[in-house]
Amino acid sequence: MPPSTETVTVRLPDGTPLELESGATGADASAAIGAGLARAALAIKAGDEIRDLDAPVEDGEGISIITSRDPEGLELIRHDAAHVMATAVQELYPGTKVTIGPAIENGFYYDFEFPEDVKITEDELPEIEAAMKRHIKADETFERRDLSTDEAIAIFRDQGEDYKVELIEDLVRNEGAETVSLYRNGPFEDLCRGPHGPGTKRIKAIKLSAVAGAYWRGDENRQMLTRIYGTAFFSKDDLNEHLERIEQAKARDHRRLGPQLDLFMLRDEAPGMPFWLPNGTVLLGLIEKEVREQLDRRGYQEIATPQVMDEALWHRSGHWENYVDDMYFMEVDERRFALRPMNCPGACLVYGADRHSYRDLPLRLAEFGMVTRNEREGVLHGLLRVRAFTQDDAHVYCTEDQIEDEVTEICEAIDELYGRFGFEDVKVELSTKPEKAMGSAEQWERAEAMLKGALDSQGREYTINPGDGAFYGPKIDFHVTDALGRSWQLGTCQLDFQMPERFDLTYTGAEDERHRPVMIHRALLGSMERFAGILIEHYAGRFPVWLAPVQAMIVPVADRHITYANEVAEDLRAAGVRVKVEERSESVGKKIRAAELGRYPFMLVVGDREVEAGEIAVRSHEDGEVGSMDVEKFCMLLDT
Repeated sequence: MPPSTETVTVRLPDGTPLELESGATGADASAAIGAGLARAALAIKAGDEIRDLDAPVEDGEGISIITSRDPEGLELIRHDAAHVMATAVQELYPGTKVTIGPAIENGFYYDFEFPEDVKITEDELPEIEAAMKRHIKADETFERRDLSTDEAIAIFRDQGEDYKVELIEDLVRNEGAETVSLYRNGPFEDLCRGPHGPGTKRIKAIKLSAVAGAYWRGDENRQMLTRIYGTAFFSKDDLNEHLERIEQAKARDHRRLGPQLDLFMLRDEAPGMPFWLPNGTVLLGLIEKEVREQLDRRGYQEIATPQVMDEALWHRSGHWENYVDDMYFMEVDERRFALRPMNCPGACLVYGADRHSYRDLPLRLAEFGMVTRNEREGVLHGLLRVRAFTQDDAHVYCTEDQIEDEVTEICEAIDELYGRFGFEDVKVELSTKPEKAMGSAEQWERAEAMLKGALDSQGREYTINPGDGAFYGPKIDFHVTDALGRSWQLGTCQLDFQMPERFDLTYTGAEDERHRPVMIHRALLGSMERFAGILIEHYAGRFPVWLAPVQAMIVPVADRHITYANEVAEDLRAAGVRVKVEERSESVGKKIRAAELGRYPFMLVVGDREVEAGEIAVRSHEDGEVGSMDVEKFCMLLDT
């Protein structure tokens, strides 16, 4: 057969056209660009779609070749590794049923239903890893085939893979699917949309990390499955670096450090509701003080609204349709009340209780409001995912002409606050209309344009996060990077045309006509509890001097020095220093060791020489032995 004369032309990332024979694949495109790229190629990207290398390219489309240098490449081999893990598991434990196995941030997992006589713990992970490595070394090709849903159901039903049958039936019922794709690597074949890399040997380093329980499809009324977590990298060095970060994260885990440093405790009597201990209460107070300074500087007025309000209020605000499953309720005198999951309806009632002129705007109402959400116990995580928490909330009521200035002010406050707490790497996202949203398309377009305009006017870099806005309006979210390189979403600024409409909020204009204000929801830190947990891990419990709940621990060498130690403590407290005295009858070595474990910025040792000289021997965590000095000089040292 003579070669085809038909061609297709695709565009490379730099705009260069590449002409290929009709029917050419991503692999053909990478080979045409260069032999080195062909060897490194994992998949092809066309627009936002990633495809297998053997998928055909289409005339006129822009393409790029995914390699190990691309973030998508790492996600791809982690998906590959999940399939390899399922291969190994079914090989080692015949009769195991597979469910789903996606790539996730930093790794992958797969959920399995093991035979009744099989109990998988972390002790079995090395054996599964070893089997995975055999399949990786064999360089088993990932082969795709597309077939009708009826054929696929018959195949999986014959294999006893009930979960796969259910997934396909749902695709037919919910999406009208007529065909599905299956991927095979070695002896294992799974229902999968793909894409996958060319073969298993592209996975260079793996590690299985944990075993956990997980309900099928997240439904606690369904089958409990066994979830195995793992990760994969393109090199052993990258894997080792990742494992080192995990060890550092364990050492910094706020759930361990919290009780150890007398910050907080968690109890079964109140799941997801932390008990704050003395040092933790001081820490929260110091965090709140920094937020209040921003409020005072920027003209906010503070309010406090009830935690329990009539159920009807939540219908009116729109929260009912979006939060009812996460709310707590109670009935009093045949009247239904709800614990608030949000503070905004209370702020709207405060605004609506008085008449307002355009001269009153912007009106900035702040509230440190406790909110409660009925999170499932299985997702609770220390201070980072709780049921009861305090938001550093504020609601700004303004005219449309004032939006840009108000948003800019909020962004500047966030910049200052994050810098104060030691977070310099801050990223910004603009989140747009979600699937479930109140209001017209025109209102959303206008609100999104206003937030975009405010960010552009600041010259601020940001990314678009499609479909992740609040149900009442688009939002700007702020993400910080901690000492371990982890990203945390903290502050938010949300533009709302809907709630003022629902609460019939108005102001009087210059011509005495009624107008509807715009409402800006904003939080600088978000959850105070969550922020405290992030700070504990960011600093590994060793807070900077200004933020440390106890800035100095005084260590008497012997019991006879305790009286002098307490006199020093009184002088330091009078100067505003947060200080404690170690009064236990222990050896000085044990006392110093306990002070080191307490992670105080300073240790002040007092013995016979210090008592006679009226001084303290200062040890700094950062600088080691500082020397002996009087209280006044030490206070000056703290201020520098």
